[in-house]
Amino acid sequence: MQFRILAYFILLLALLFTPFWVFLLLLIISMATFNLFFEAILFSLLSDLFYSAKEIRFSEHLFIFFCASIIALLLIEFLKKKLKFYPK
Repeated sequence: MQFRILAYFILLLALLFTPFWVFLLLLIISMATFNLFFEAILFSLLSDLFYSAKEIRFSEHLFIFFCASIIALLLIEFLKKKLKFYPK
C-alpha cells in the first residue's frame, strides 16, 4: 500500500514537471505493476484537462488520452489474468 501511495505522488509530479513520454512510460509501468490501478485513469483525465487541444484528426474530441488509458487498463488487467507467472 505504501508503494502505491508513493507511485501516486511520483505520477502526480511526473504529470506536472516531466515531458509527456516520461509520464506515459511511468503510467504504463504503474498499470502493469499494481492491481486495478484506477489512479491511471484519473491522471490521464488530468493530463487531458491540463494539456490537450482539439485535434481535427479526432473529430475535435478532447479526451483521447483518457479513453486510451481506460482501454489500456482493461487490456493490461486482462493480460495479467492470462499470464501464468503473474500472481492473482
